[in-house]
Amino acid sequence: MDDNKTVRFGLLGCIRFASKFVRTVTQSTNAVIIAISDPSLETAKTFAAANNLSPETVTIYGSYEELLNDASVDAVYLTMPVTQRGKWAVTAAEKKKHLLVEKPPAQDATELERIVEACESNGVQFMDGTIWLHHQRTVKIRETMFDSGLLGDVRHMYTTMTTPVPEQVLERLTKEAMGLAGAIGELGWYPIGAALWAMSYQMPISVRALPSSVATNSVGTILSCSASLQFGSTETATAIVHCSFLSQLSTDLAISGSKGSIQMNDYVIPYKEDTAWFEYTSGAKFVDMDIGWNVTPERVTVDCGGTAESQEAMMLREFVRLVQGIKRGDLEADQRWPEISRKTQLVVDAVKKSVDIGCEVVYL
Repeated sequence: MDDNKTVRFGLLGCIRFASKFVRTVTQSTNAVIIAISDPSLETAKTFAAANNLSPETVTIYGSYEELLNDASVDAVYLTMPVTQRGKWAVTAAEKKKHLLVEKPPAQDATELERIVEACESNGVQFMDGTIWLHHQRTVKIRETMFDSGLLGDVRHMYTTMTTPVPEQVLERLTKEAMGLAGAIGELGWYPIGAALWAMSYQMPISVRALPSSVATNSVGTILSCSASLQFGSTETATAIVHCSFLSQLSTDLAISGSKGSIQMNDYVIPYKEDTAWFEYTSGAKFVDMDIGWNVTPERVTVDCGGTAESQEAMMLREFVRLVQGIKRGDLEADQRWPEISRKTQLVVDAVKKSVDIGCEVVYL
């Protein structure tokens, strides 16, 4: 193993979801997992066995501290509950570990700022795990619709992230496990982030949770919420974002512009790993007598070339590129990624505040 070219990862948390990251790293040519950790050593051992991580090549720790004290680890992937991420992300940065953190990376903007400051002070890269931003389709949409002017100015967005949770589980979703924002943080991170992405990360001037949309369980954890976002510019744009543990799976993103529109129903995770598409119209209008349209949606398909070009692989590739550059001394940490996280977290916090004050408008 060439230590200058290979980024050596450690896992902080051995939840089932982390198996996807193991799969991605295993298929990589310039990253490797050399250590995993969990507060339960048995959980870590079970995870290692389930993911074919041999104790001969992967050190298994029964605490996060032990892994972070391992000098051979370059970067860590944090998957523990959001209520624990702030503490361990700061500790990891202070140990000079580069951070790839599942979203939401923090409980609120104040905690996220502490994480980012620790990363900046220690010269390490921070990135949250919003994988769809790295998909080739996302790049293609930016080039085809935004950069070309085909979409025109963004006028309105509608975006969702919903996934059903069994009724018997809903009551076990506590603030201690989910964080204070509940579904707004766990799921709303996606639609809020999508709206910001469509607006080139211009911040909204105000947000408001929609009163009839807010649902909680008996312990007050937010299970479902819709919110409106208003963006101020030369031409005002609006967004409706929706997140819920009470609805069937949906990941919709519709963007209406002054010249065109974009539609996807799988923006978070594509229907297929090796290919993805989006549909758009431009110059659409009703034909005479309003009996139809003058155009039908155009479909643009992006071939992802199998798992090697999946959005997970593309995110890992970018993160590894940055870490390698920092290790060589060629690059400094890319501040674009923590800035995207900061802005997303600020809007998540604003929606949660709106819920807390009776769904009144919150100005940013």
